[in-house]
Amino acid sequence: MTRPEQTTSRKLDHLRICSEEEIEAGDSGFSDVRIVHSALPECTMDRIDCSCRFLGHSLSSPLFIAAMTGGHPDTTEVNRRLARAAEHFGCAIGVGSQRAALERPDLIESFAVVREEAPTAFIAANIGAVQLREHGVAWAEEAVSMIGADAIAIHLNFLQEAIQPEGDRDAAGCLSAIEELCSEVSFPVIIKETGSGISRETARLLWNAGVHAIDIGGHGGTSWARIEGIRAEESDGTLQQRLGEDFIDWGIPTVVSLIEVRETGGPVIATGGVRSGVDIAKALALGADMAGMALPLLAPAMESDDALASAIDHIHRQLKAAMFLSGAATIRDMRSVRTYITGETRTMIQKYD
Repeated sequence: MTRPEQTTSRKLDHLRICSEEEIEAGDSGFSDVRIVHSALPECTMDRIDCSCRFLGHSLSSPLFIAAMTGGHPDTTEVNRRLARAAEHFGCAIGVGSQRAALERPDLIESFAVVREEAPTAFIAANIGAVQLREHGVAWAEEAVSMIGADAIAIHLNFLQEAIQPEGDRDAAGCLSAIEELCSEVSFPVIIKETGSGISRETARLLWNAGVHAIDIGGHGGTSWARIEGIRAEESDGTLQQRLGEDFIDWGIPTVVSLIEVRETGGPVIATGGVRSGVDIAKALALGADMAGMALPLLAPAMESDDALASAIDHIHRQLKAAMFLSGAATIRDMRSVRTYITGETRTMIQKYD
């Protein structure tokens, strides 16, 4: 069993590696997607409306500031900046796994700061499926209460667990735990993959269990196989390092996962290799309700509030330009825009069909 101090140390390892190393891998599929250009858009770019609805909440943007960090005192300032940005831009935000703070109450502030700085934002709490199975609904309720969250994300990170030196490799009973949670709590439950994607078969199991939204967390962005391989290398874990290298290409590309999941049930968040406002526009055109970003916002969040605000402002400028050039005046319009899909993504989709 992982000790609380190990969990806390791991959080800082992840933040350091993500900020210092090359940790992206694979192809999300967004480069294979081309939005059909509207030569006569019949709308005004300066009046493009990026507002949307998600799980009963009104948001100013479909950008979801995806879960990044928390659980160590040195992560508090990063979460503070991310939360201020979410409040300023009207974005949704998710915190990193709250396991460390649930095990050590002295770390709660590294997460609670998010609600302090974003009093009106949509915030998603976060615990792992394994922790939900082990500790039950009470832990989920405590995680939500800790930050005054509007929903909880239950993350599925079994690729990471398989490679992590101290990983938990027992996934039995997690679906039942999710079903129990959905049946007992009043807040929405989001299921979140962390870089390997969700298939149509898994999506159907999750909708049947009662989840309210799925964050597909597809392959093609941050690679937890690579991150844990780096951690293993730093700790002389040769076998785990090799395993990390072996599974760098494992997973369902984000675009393929999005296309599979969008046809199975309710709201979908597209994360995994979303790197620009144009990618957000592509995700919306393919059926996503929101699009999540983490890594592109991490470096500016570690730098300053101004750097982070500048990065998000540019993403929104890209999104509005893509919407204008698609003839989409609103997010609802964007979901009706036609796309061309080429390359390996098209091949995988045809096999799915």
